[in-house]
Amino acid sequence: MPDRTADICVLSNPRSGTAMRNPGAVDRAMAVFGKRAELRAFSGDPADEAARAIRDGFRIIVAAGGDGTVAGVAHALAGSDVALAVLPMGTFNYFARGLKMPEEAEAAARAILDGAPHDIAVGTLNGRVFLNNVSIGLYPAILEEREATYARYGRYRILAHLASLRTILRFQRPYRMDLLQDETRHRIRTPMLFVARSAYQLDQFGLEGGQAISDDRFVLFLAHQQTRLAFLHLAWKLIRRKVDHGRDILVSTPRQIAVAVQGRRRIAVALDGEKLKMQLPLRIQIADHQLQVILPSNNPAVVKSG
Repeated sequence: MPDRTADICVLSNPRSGTAMRNPGAVDRAMAVFGKRAELRAFSGDPADEAARAIRDGFRIIVAAGGDGTVAGVAHALAGSDVALAVLPMGTFNYFARGLKMPEEAEAAARAILDGAPHDIAVGTLNGRVFLNNVSIGLYPAILEEREATYARYGRYRILAHLASLRTILRFQRPYRMDLLQDETRHRIRTPMLFVARSAYQLDQFGLEGGQAISDDRFVLFLAHQQTRLAFLHLAWKLIRRKVDHGRDILVSTPRQIAVAVQGRRRIAVALDGEKLKMQLPLRIQIADHQLQVILPSNNPAVVKSG
């Protein structure tokens, strides 16, 4: 059981990007938390560690890691009365940035202590919670290449972009998919399906859909491109935030999605930056239950709810 003065459990992933480059960051955050927090390092499934912390009676669980760690903790906390807080320690930290959480460890810890809980809706993929995105096709292959590059050279954003380029240059044939969006069925051929739940991430690439996210919908992107050269052109447009919606990509905003891939029973899936092998069909929907998230005081949602 935790110390009676500790109501915050900090779950630290020592393999996250910032933790590996700056091993003192978590210690500095713990100094700010003081006796209110207990630190627990883990190397397995963050959802299992978060479930253990819930049983131990903590009221706030801090995910100290990247987007994959945060999503794992969120999976355990969704539907409970225990709040999620985020100490950004990953390479991209899309979810934390969307919350307007400071990236510097001490400032993030102070923002958590001064913040307020706010209910949000989360997406689920075959019952597993995600916060930013789900993708099949080219993007999971990019993640696989990125992790191999990180293992050799370290976790740096520039290496992530180079890994993306290498994967596109090795691009293989598109998938044939049977797609159900709400009540509408399609049969499509595409190299990548991307489902977004993060308005912040959409904004970073100049993509539409922020209002749909606020309305508790998904934003589904399907790539038209069928060749390496065309996909490189799309990647260049994304970098410059110059994507032509409708011409370069198909966009829709469903509440529920089901995906089957012809000739396959299982497929590689990218889920908030983590690569998984999952059974088909994939079923993507908004969770029935909410997740409590600690927002910093500079987030407008805190003012609205206060």
